[in-house]
Amino acid sequence: MIFYLITENLGHTLVEVLTAVIPVLLFFIIFIFYFKMPKKTLVTLLKGIILAFSGLVLFLQGVKIGFMPVGLEVGSLLAGDTTRWVLIPLGFILGFVSTLAEPAVRILSNQVEKSSSGYIRSSVILFTLCLAVGIFIALGMTRIVLGIPLYFIILPGYLLAIILMFFSRPSFTAIAFDSGGVATGPMTVTFIMALAVGAAGAIEGRNAIIDGFGLIALVALAPIILVMLLGFLYPEENDDNDNEDFDDRNDQSAGSESDPKVPDTLTNCEED
Repeated sequence: MIFYLITENLGHTLVEVLTAVIPVLLFFIIFIFYFKMPKKTLVTLLKGIILAFSGLVLFLQGVKIGFMPVGLEVGSLLAGDTTRWVLIPLGFILGFVSTLAEPAVRILSNQVEKSSSGYIRSSVILFTLCLAVGIFIALGMTRIVLGIPLYFIILPGYLLAIILMFFSRPSFTAIAFDSGGVATGPMTVTFIMALAVGAAGAIEGRNAIIDGFGLIALVALAPIILVMLLGFLYPEENDDNDNEDFDDRNDQSAGSESDPKVPDTLTNCEED
């Protein structure tokens, strides 16, 4: 019974993954043979393709038989008159936890810390994104519960993001817009969207399409706003001082290479 549930519609999932992986595999194989790279590189590529293929199959199968049905069911169960308000704190918790589990979010956080030489800690970026997604998913659930039109939230949100662009530091602006992309990862989309659609379809007077969708747009918007606001907490003078110190070190190293000091003993010998 369990084996049947796991392998249900597995063939369709395999076809979807093969359609995505084979063009990439062919491209890299042609690239390797054209530039006559070592066979070891081809073996390494094949290992990565096998692991990526297996991971995608398992993940998509898990989404189809696990995440999405459970999300729809939970959303429908919590859509009653007495339990409807639970969707708001539950949305915050699920948004925070699902973002914390996103691999792409962790990769971005580590890259930010590495690129900034530790000035922006990965933990700060990580928890900022988790908090942002949690708040905006709770806001999206409030929209579903109260029946608020989407444009009442999305238009002021993007207007605020555009205004912040003119005042935010360029480094944080760039990080913010990349953060909006990585926050809408597979963990968030698969379960949270199913939860919202299930709740909107079960609440009287709501439409699963009109009210259930649009939540992922809020998830993409949330990190953009909060990461740019995070930039105001970092003193700009530190960046300038770091750049000046870096320039001074370069100048000193360049000067020492072009004008090497002559040992005192050699100078005394020349005078004698």
